[in-house]
Amino acid sequence: MVRDIVVYPDKRLKTVSKEVEAFDEALHTLLDDMYDTMRAKNGVGLAAIQIGVPLRALIINIPLEDAAEGEEEQPRENTLEMINPVIVEKDGSTKFQEGCLSVPGIYEEVERAKHVKVEYFDRHGEKHTIEDDDFLAIAMQHEIDHLDGKVFIEKLSFTKRKKFEKEWKKRLKKI
Repeated sequence: MVRDIVVYPDKRLKTVSKEVEAFDEALHTLLDDMYDTMRAKNGVGLAAIQIGVPLRALIINIPLEDAAEGEEEQPRENTLEMINPVIVEKDGSTKFQEGCLSVPGIYEEVERAKHVKVEYFDRHGEKHTIEDDDFLAIAMQHEIDHLDGKVFIEKLSFTKRKKFEKEWKKRLKKI
C-alpha cells in the first residue's frame, strides 16, 4: 500500500526513531508498504519516519544501471531492508548530490563518509553486516540520518541552508 510521505518542515522528521522490538507481521507489512511507497515516488531509499512511523527501519533499492528495456529497474528482491541499523565504522570523505522524498525537488551536494560498515537486522531478526564505499554508503548514511531525526539539508553550509529555506518557503506558499 502506498502511504503519504512526510514533507519538510513537518516536525515528525525531527523524531529520533525507536528500536524495532518485534519482527512480526506488522513489521513485514510496514516494510512492504515502504517499498510500494518508495517505488511510487521514484525514490532509492525510505526511512519509516518518512511515512510517519517512528521505528528504526529503512529500505534502500539502488536502480540497476544495466536493466534491459522493459526489465524492472528496482526489483523487489534487490531491496535492502535494514532494521535497527548502526554504523560501526566510517572513514574517508566524499561529496555527492543528494535528494530526498521528504524534500521533493531539492538536490544539493552533501559531504559524507566515503566508506561505512553497518550492522543491522533483516525482517526476520537475523543479524547482518554490510560495507560499502560507493552510492550505497551514501544512501545508508542518508537514511540512518532520518532515523536520528536529521534531514540532509541540515548538512548544508550556512549560506546554502539560508538560500534553501527562502526558496522552500516560497514553494510551500504556492502549494
